Amino acid sequence: MNTKLKVLAGVAGVGLLAFGAGTASADPIGNPAGNTRPLIGVGSDTTQGVMNAMSNAVLVNGQKVISSWDAVGSTTIATTTSPACAAVARPNGSGAGRTALLNSLGAANGCVTFSRSSSLNLAAATPGLTYVPFAVDAVTFAVTPNSVVPRTLSIADLHAIYTCDPGYVGTAPNYTIHPLLPQAGSGTRAFWETTVGITEADVVASKYPCISDTKNGKPIEEHDGRVLDDTSIAPFSIAQYIAQGAGTLADLRGTAVLGSIGGTPSLLLNTSSAATREVYNVIPSTTVATSPYSDVFVGPNSGICQQQALIKTYGFGIDANCGDTSKTTG
Repeated sequence: MNTKLKVLAGVAGVGLLAFGAGTASADPIGNPAGNTRPLIGVGSDTTQGVMNAMSNAVLVNGQKVISSWDAVGSTTIATTTSPACAAVARPNGSGAGRTALLNSLGAANGCVTFSRSSSLNLAAATPGLTYVPFAVDAVTFAVTPNSVVPRTLSIADLHAIYTCDPGYVGTAPNYTIHPLLPQAGSGTRAFWETTVGITEADVVASKYPCISDTKNGKPIEEHDGRVLDDTSIAPFSIAQYIAQGAGTLADLRGTAVLGSIGGTPSLLLNTSSAATREVYNVIPSTTVATSPYSDVFVGPNSGICQQQALIKTYGFGIDANCGDTSKTTG
């Protein structure tokens, strides 16, 4: 990744958040009839907080144009005043957001016009999509303070844990370490699977029986440390951990503490991290040169790319590629 970052580390990182925007708002309220904002976004839990804040900060011709809907909440959402959009199934995660966007584009109903994504998926899509990066995150693993899991692990260690290596995690069914994944469709899940060297197909096929993506019968939501116990391990966005700790986002960390991969400090976003990623807004490729998409998303001078202080408030690093439109599904 050709990314230049401004470092957020330890107390210094929290200091950058001190002026923050407060806990992010939830779903958009209202939108009077005939005044629906044109950029309607759903999807990633990782970036919903910063994009909710962007909906109030980014203006086009003096008007707010972004509506950002949370990943979790009511079962359905009414994204516009159109009857066709009165009961859209709420998309939870990057994959679900992409699907909702494609479904809406296919139906030409305007219910969803962009999606949030914490992972890059350039699989063929009709119509074509463009993944526009706007910030940098890093992912590490979270454990409890008294965990049996070491605080420092290598990628090889994580691969052994997530492939249920009996030499590392114990013999089934009494695994010493219990690896967790967030819910299906999560961009963080997809990114973490790639990082630790497993595939979604193998997870779905139960090739690794020590892995769970549910807790007490419910899907595990990403960046929620309350699901951890002293024998479990889960991926956690460093940006989310910073923002939750600063009170910028609701604090769902519980007792979770971040481990380090290969010795890289956890509260640090830089290009040497073993698990650094760009985060994206996904737009129809046909809209790259069309307002308000071009004003808000496209190029280093776009409305979102100009909100560097806000991006840092939510724990993310600055992306030198912000607004780039080269990543397309074809």
